[in-house]
Amino acid sequence: MLNWDNPLSSASAAKISDSAMIDPAVQYLVDELDPDELGHLEPVRAEDKRVVNGQSDINQLAPFKYSWAWKYFLNANKNHWTPLDINMTQDVQDYHHKLNGNERHVYENVLAYLTTSDIMAMRNVGLAVMEKMSAPELQIYQARQVYEEALHTWTYQHCIETIGIEQGEIYNRYRVVPEIYSKIKIANQRLNAVLRADIDLTKRDDLQEFLMSYIFFAAVFEGCWFFNGFSPIFALQRRGLMKGTAEQLQYIMRDEVMHCSFGIRTVKQIMLEEKITPDAGALRQMWDEAEAAETAYASYILREPMLGYNAAQHIEQFRYIANRRARQLGFDEPFPGAQCALSWLDEQSNIRKEKNFFETRVTEYQTGGGLNWG
Repeated sequence: MLNWDNPLSSASAAKISDSAMIDPAVQYLVDELDPDELGHLEPVRAEDKRVVNGQSDINQLAPFKYSWAWKYFLNANKNHWTPLDINMTQDVQDYHHKLNGNERHVYENVLAYLTTSDIMAMRNVGLAVMEKMSAPELQIYQARQVYEEALHTWTYQHCIETIGIEQGEIYNRYRVVPEIYSKIKIANQRLNAVLRADIDLTKRDDLQEFLMSYIFFAAVFEGCWFFNGFSPIFALQRRGLMKGTAEQLQYIMRDEVMHCSFGIRTVKQIMLEEKITPDAGALRQMWDEAEAAETAYASYILREPMLGYNAAQHIEQFRYIANRRARQLGFDEPFPGAQCALSWLDEQSNIRKEKNFFETRVTEYQTGGGLNWG
């Protein structure tokens, strides 16, 4: 039998090899291992962990250094839902019989942008960010985040399919509408900059590029463009239209708020540990570029104002939220004096429990206890 004090001891190995049940592959591993190796491994210490460039064992979860990251993972698992939980019957009627041409234009182009954006968000976390993390508690939340981005993509597809919008046209729209394409192009450039095979975060220039990419995806892409991007649908919901789609987006927004919050927290930890700050000029360029793209996008999707919602409000709300994200990062506000143009947005985006049981799912959103937004 095994010696559990030293399972790799020669005595244990001999007893294992004597067993008629031993798998040849297992025997090979036993023969190849140095019996003294286990005794020479240093225990993992929480204080040795780092967000990036760490040298501790990436496969050992505890002891935690970033207990806040583990709490994000636990909270995310309380937020389980699927698009099939939400009744879309009325949306089919609204889209085909109640929305006017301009409102259908808004609805379709919001979905056209979101379908591509959430796939990019999934790729960013799964390919560009996770593999650079050197603490498993960070990676575990990000693995959940990858799943959630895939779930969001399914949600948009479910809305498109249920309502009967032509899928090939809606998915390809970002390729032919410059105002949508420009936002995708900016995000692609940030993503591709840190997907190159030779990036080395021990080099300050490469670390600076990674930091700026992470800031963009956390604060702009998810923190502003997504947060602001759902607003036109919520404006329809306030008038009793497309309520199923809006409820889907409420669930997505709640996930995205956590993604943004986690990303900002991680960026701040990287800046602290690596003693690095983003270049002020690069930050200014990022905000200006994001504002210009959002202004063009809003001017296109809201080329005609909807009742209670217009392009000017959308753009001002972007600037207001951008200031909020900058403050969370500890940076100067990029758009001083910007005002909240959509006073109803925070309330509208919250999922409320006052639902008719026979019209929708029971929307106690979490499957667990109270959510701590930390």
